[in-house]
Amino acid sequence: MRLQDLHTLPKVRDSWTYLYLEHCRVDQDDKAIAVHDAEGKTAVPCASLTTLMLGPGTTITHAAIKTLADNGCMVMWSGEGAVRFYASGTGETRSARNLLRKSYLHSDLKARLKVVFRMYSMRFNEELDPSLNLRQVRGKEGIRVRETYARFSRETGIPWSGRSYQREQWMNADPINRARSAANSCLYGVCHAAIVSAGYSPALGFIHTGKMLSFVYDVADLYKTEITIPVAFKAVGDGGDKLETRVRQTCRDIFHERRFLNRVIPDIEKALDVGPAGELELDADAAIPGGLWDPFVGLLGGGVNYGAEEAPIGSADG
Repeated sequence: MRLQDLHTLPKVRDSWTYLYLEHCRVDQDDKAIAVHDAEGKTAVPCASLTTLMLGPGTTITHAAIKTLADNGCMVMWSGEGAVRFYASGTGETRSARNLLRKSYLHSDLKARLKVVFRMYSMRFNEELDPSLNLRQVRGKEGIRVRETYARFSRETGIPWSGRSYQREQWMNADPINRARSAANSCLYGVCHAAIVSAGYSPALGFIHTGKMLSFVYDVADLYKTEITIPVAFKAVGDGGDKLETRVRQTCRDIFHERRFLNRVIPDIEKALDVGPAGELELDADAAIPGGLWDPFVGLLGGGVNYGAEEAPIGSADG
């Protein structure tokens, strides 16, 4: 059932998580879409679909894109097996609330620090000692990651000498580093897709900064010791033939079996639930015009014809 409230993030439990397609043609079919492949035509009720992921070899018509947009279904262009994220079209999330709230937390030093500590706490799955400073927490995180590598190295018998590889000389890296990089790439793709679909900015990171995917790295780090590190060690232990391919396929299967996409957005919401931004009324009503920013007054109501005497400095009416 399609959600009518455009300010409500579509709940995955209320619809299909996503549909991945490859080597097919997608066109409009009445008020839905149809998929044409070697086996024939398959009708897809896009009103109950959250995300359509288009893999290699797919073509889609203008009419199909319009139908998907009208039904609030996000369209994403991905790599084979849906393990890479390339681009996206609009989805059901048409409110700026999540982006504005995240920007507020990012720009406020105290609020940003709270988010940073919350995200580190989620990695440890425990409350952090409030007396610890950020450097101490990062030291604690470094120990956790090193111990994770050491544990899997002991269990698999695969030597681990540290994270080291050069992108320009990929094949010169040892197998475990190549496997880790391939697994991380898959994880980044899924996290990126979740972030964009929820209306957050992938560039505004809290722990990482200065890159278009900084927030993607923040979110992905919540899951690396659980997913990508074990996958990499197991793949190398199974042999070196088609290593990167096997890593991507294993990640794809894990994401599907564990319904991983269902976890990402709730975890983001938990990380950002530090107040006071959660109490702000940001883009709360689609029918109300956006406000006007004023450096002295603050927020002024939009859609108001301000007189010359009361027009805010720098306004179009002033």
